[in-house]
Amino acid sequence: MIPRPQVVVTDSLAEIGPERKALDDIADITMLQTNDEADVARHGANADVLLVYHTIKLTERSISALTKCRGIIRCGVGYDNVDIQAAGRHGIVVCNVPDYGTEDVADHALMLLLALARRFVPSQQAIKAGGWDIQTVFGTPRLRGRTLGIVGCGRIGTAMALRAKAIGMRVVICDPYKPDGIEKALGVERCAKLEELLPQSEFISLHCPLTAETRHILGAKTLPMLPRGAYVINTARGPCVDADALLAALDSGQVSYAALDVVEEEPLRDERLRRHEGVVLTPHAAFYSVEGFQEMRTKGAIEARRILTGEAVHNAVNLEWLRAPLAD
Repeated sequence: MIPRPQVVVTDSLAEIGPERKALDDIADITMLQTNDEADVARHGANADVLLVYHTIKLTERSISALTKCRGIIRCGVGYDNVDIQAAGRHGIVVCNVPDYGTEDVADHALMLLLALARRFVPSQQAIKAGGWDIQTVFGTPRLRGRTLGIVGCGRIGTAMALRAKAIGMRVVICDPYKPDGIEKALGVERCAKLEELLPQSEFISLHCPLTAETRHILGAKTLPMLPRGAYVINTARGPCVDADALLAALDSGQVSYAALDVVEEEPLRDERLRRHEGVVLTPHAAFYSVEGFQEMRTKGAIEARRILTGEAVHNAVNLEWLRAPLAD
């Protein structure tokens, strides 16, 4: 009997309902439930496809042990936790699921912006503590006409731009990788360089991937370019914001408030961020909705199915480095 292909889920999941529905007729599925890539190297060697979430990091160390693997599916948008170049050298295609949570992350980013601007958290805390004082919200700005700068105008950045426009904000985008005219299609303004965007951004929202170019894109050199008293929102990746520089900007008044769904080290260990009165935090949850989570898992499993059945994948992210692919 010819052995069935093996699909290995590395991390995060406690059950495999959607994955089983998409793959059960053609493959066996195993859950490792680990955050240690050494476990992937030890127990994933027979994997034909890996389904990977965001709590594990895969480097050359584990990828080199995947001698049968034809594909790694990063079930999510960002893929900075997978060494896509190493995978390419070993003939493994890496794919992501780029569209499952577009609405959810944009909704979350707008929620954070509104929570900051409307002083939601201090109001809630003050009332729960027994107070009832309108002065808690003094300083709240009117949002109509205020400028929101968006760094990265992919699916989520676009969705955020449309939401901000709907509440009357002036929206300015910066994304050097988008074609000319995207700003016209969206009815927003555009800056070619970050140095042009930041000085006019009373609110700045990050929607860029984590790359060498975007690591600490908001840091000691760039935060001072914002108008004094600006608001910072990050639902992209934690290392896009330099925490030390952000805290210094908050303490100096250069930044009034920051809302962070992601931080440089997760789970959060930086007590300065946790306890700072000017910081609102959510636990890397912007991606999540009941529907979105199911969609992410289903689409990841369907991409794995394409690899196993020899179909063309939809969302490869490492074709530039792919050599002698094991998946034709």
